[in-house]
Amino acid sequence: MTHQLQPGLLRKPVRVLVVGCGGNGSAMAAGLPYLHQAMLVSGHPYGLEVTIMDGDTVSPTNCVRQPFSQAEIGHFKAVVLVSRMNLFWGLDWKAIPQNLTEASILDRPDIVIGCVDTRAARRIIHSKLTGHQANTSYWLDLGNHATGGQFVLGQPWNWVNRRCATRLRTVAELFPELIDEPLDKDGQPSCSAVEALERQEPFVNPTLAYHALALLARLFRYGSTEYHGAFVNVAGSRVQPLVAEPQTWRALRLRGRPRTSQAGATSARSTATR
Repeated sequence: MTHQLQPGLLRKPVRVLVVGCGGNGSAMAAGLPYLHQAMLVSGHPYGLEVTIMDGDTVSPTNCVRQPFSQAEIGHFKAVVLVSRMNLFWGLDWKAIPQNLTEASILDRPDIVIGCVDTRAARRIIHSKLTGHQANTSYWLDLGNHATGGQFVLGQPWNWVNRRCATRLRTVAELFPELIDEPLDKDGQPSCSAVEALERQEPFVNPTLAYHALALLARLFRYGSTEYHGAFVNVAGSRVQPLVAEPQTWRALRLRGRPRTSQAGATSARSTATR
């Protein structure tokens, strides 16, 4: 099956909301200006309008594998990243130094990029984007563990995306355990730089983020895609695409886990981290 980009996104500024700017979110944010420039060069009339949302501040541990410096400790991550990109690229993107909650009001984003580290946070995104009152076209979710991760581009069932066999299923539909809040562990950040590296190897986040950005780039350049995500195993240098076809979605829901190659692709059952 070939998924076609919603035509309306080629005729207006594409409003992107990035939720979370830890490891995955900061890597996605760093790549979005390149996607914006590529879209303009390819003929898109407006490119991206990006908002980054995160209530966390920079900690010393964040400076180990996230793009923050010692001088930025104590400042809001979202504000730091957006200020940096606006200054360098001459953009007018926005930061919201708050965490997404059930009470948050979303300003009609076309694409929501979820880079959250708990099932509870992912469940809130799912709740906000689903139902008759929601109108977001795409939800791109990223999640990872120590040596790899997965990204899934889906079309939440809402006012824009009606029920049909070809609608791209979201991460919450394919892997419902990833929004099952009781399965969350303590979710506490690493208390030291050494522990941070033990929990996650370097370069997992940018590798995952750039695969996800490449999917968006191809979708906007060619207007279609035959896959809508992938399972990335950084330790084994393997990537298994998630094919956009109803048979694959049914198999994933029945098995409750992603199909893996004999070499062993990354499992989406892993507790996602940033």
